[in-house]
Amino acid sequence: MIKLQTTITVQQERDPIDYGSEVLLLGSCFVAHIGEKLDYYKFKTTINPFGIIFHPVAIERSVTRAINEEEFTEKDVFYHNEQWHCFDAHSTLSALKKEEFLCVLNDRLTLLKASIERATHIVLTVGTAWVYRHIASNNIVANCHKVPQKKFLKELLSVEAVTESIDKTVTLLKAENPSVKIITTVSPVRHLKDGFVENTLSKAHLISGVHQVVDPRQAIYYFPSYELMMDELRDYRYYTTDLLHPNSTATQLIWERFTKAWIASETEKTRKEVSSIQNGLRHKPFNPESEAHQIFLKQLAQQIEQLQRQYPHMQF
Repeated sequence: MIKLQTTITVQQERDPIDYGSEVLLLGSCFVAHIGEKLDYYKFKTTINPFGIIFHPVAIERSVTRAINEEEFTEKDVFYHNEQWHCFDAHSTLSALKKEEFLCVLNDRLTLLKASIERATHIVLTVGTAWVYRHIASNNIVANCHKVPQKKFLKELLSVEAVTESIDKTVTLLKAENPSVKIITTVSPVRHLKDGFVENTLSKAHLISGVHQVVDPRQAIYYFPSYELMMDELRDYRYYTTDLLHPNSTATQLIWERFTKAWIASETEKTRKEVSSIQNGLRHKPFNPESEAHQIFLKQLAQQIEQLQRQYPHMQF
């Protein structure tokens, strides 16, 4: 038989995620994709309180600030393009009014600290080793917010710097929550604006740095999302039209591997029930007033009520 694809073996890890677990996901947009899947199946999740974060230093800064309860103040925000921004948060959080923006930032800070304390599993995904240092403050930023590039210096984190940053993050998380299981991964999204060679170098630094920290004996694991995309799904048909991001098919295939490794097999029945409800809620009837549709809605409500009696946290 001719093989047309290499296969990466993924085994189920100890203490996988179930419906009693609380999962915190921090990092690049790959975290958002996996987080959306977990949220769809109604697992208890917190996804990127400060929005998408691309590099390890930004993750470290967010975790450090949350654990130390270092509130955001006026010195942490700035006005640009008719909105208030923060270099430590994604632009999706930016706001028109400074006071409201600071309230949002500090609410997210409280949410992140609480999520760290409660989490049974934390997923950390890094996407790039290229960072931008704000010249005036000498700080590496999480997001440039379209501030002119001349106000930043572009730098490549060394393998040692990546290792140090991730190690600090993991140490902080473990000090705050000793029993938490930490799942690291490198995002398969290609950052080709940096250049082809530069993107490969960046990913190499991330992979090398992450693996210096991974230690299953300390409940620090690695999930091969990057390797799945680069090897098993080695074809442009698995990318969106920008040829940079995994498409829905690739995301689903990687999710299935994540499920095998990190989702408890005994959750399968509940996941199917949740999916049935989600499909029912998305159903668009030809005649909303028909008797058949009213019966369908009643049965759906009963199905939701029955599931919520078993899992009160589920909201549809």
